[in-house]
Amino acid sequence: MTSSQVGADRSMSEAREDRVLERIDAFRKRRPRLLDTVITLAHGAGGKSSAALTDAVFLEAFRNPELEQLGDAAVLALPSGERLAFSTDSYVVQPLRFPGGSIGNLAVHGTVNDLAVSGARPQWLSAAFVIEEGFEIGRLQQFVSDMRESAAAAGVQIVTGDTKVVGRGAADGLYISTAGVGLIPAGRRLSADLVRPGDRIIVSGTIGEHGMAVMLARGELAIEADIDSDTAPVNGLVEAMLAAAPDTRWMRDATRGGVGTVANELAQTAGVAVILDEATLPILPQVLGACDMLGIDPLYVANEGKFIAVVPPEQTDAALAALRAHPLGASAAVIGEILGDPQGIVALRTAFGGSRIVDMLVGDPLPRIC
Repeated sequence: MTSSQVGADRSMSEAREDRVLERIDAFRKRRPRLLDTVITLAHGAGGKSSAALTDAVFLEAFRNPELEQLGDAAVLALPSGERLAFSTDSYVVQPLRFPGGSIGNLAVHGTVNDLAVSGARPQWLSAAFVIEEGFEIGRLQQFVSDMRESAAAAGVQIVTGDTKVVGRGAADGLYISTAGVGLIPAGRRLSADLVRPGDRIIVSGTIGEHGMAVMLARGELAIEADIDSDTAPVNGLVEAMLAAAPDTRWMRDATRGGVGTVANELAQTAGVAVILDEATLPILPQVLGACDMLGIDPLYVANEGKFIAVVPPEQTDAALAALRAHPLGASAAVIGEILGDPQGIVALRTAFGGSRIVDMLVGDPLPRIC
């Protein structure tokens, strides 16, 4: 075979490889399509099924510029020029109380954190309760007390609410929904379109505690581990980091679907590659051990007191120092970087020197954890 033939064969092979990669890239950039005809637990997991349901049902029905941002909170401009963030969430966790917290703590922390990572300073919450007939009033008072204490710690007020009672077996005991409003300081903007190649990815602390704490608290598994939920308000931690790194690009709290799903949402929205480093992921040994025993990737386990931030490289050290100086951020770490290509891809550099794709969560390995 002549050198020209070898070169031609190599060129054809490279061309075929390029076409395959282009098809894969185009496929990954597509939003998931809703193919199901009934709701499953996977639709509430925050992964591909949730995205498909949101696009096909809710976004299609309510489409508007604010909703299309698909953020943790809607950022709204008032006629006066001031901006606020508005968020809402529902909590259906089982069991209602678990190591480190309860549904009452989650109901406050979850909405406060959604506002905070949107750049807002949370101010006011509403609270709506769906209570099953026969639920003990003493237990209800305990969860309300948890909410009061959590709101005080976060510096917010619960200013309005609603109560509904349903028949026995219709509400799994207690459901709580909260909505919140926060004010965004002038000049502050966080958005995926600000993310640039070379930016660093920071996580505010160890990951996976909440999902594993709730899972083990159900008592369905023959596993015992000293794991508490990380549920906590992160608004003070966010403010400390933004003061040290004012050019922070983007933030998100890694709740349902965990760090892996949030990283995929960032990669697809910003049109970048997110490269994570396994060696720097902060995971408690007992959480890692429990995940290994259950065959669950800790990247997909929910957190309720942690957030992911993208910061410019020149402000990374300052951001990390500010986080670690705060009681909630002692284990903060740089866990990766942003690259320009391949767009829409999340990859994990493994401890063995290789790499693997981190796809968006499929299914629901840990249902009903928030």
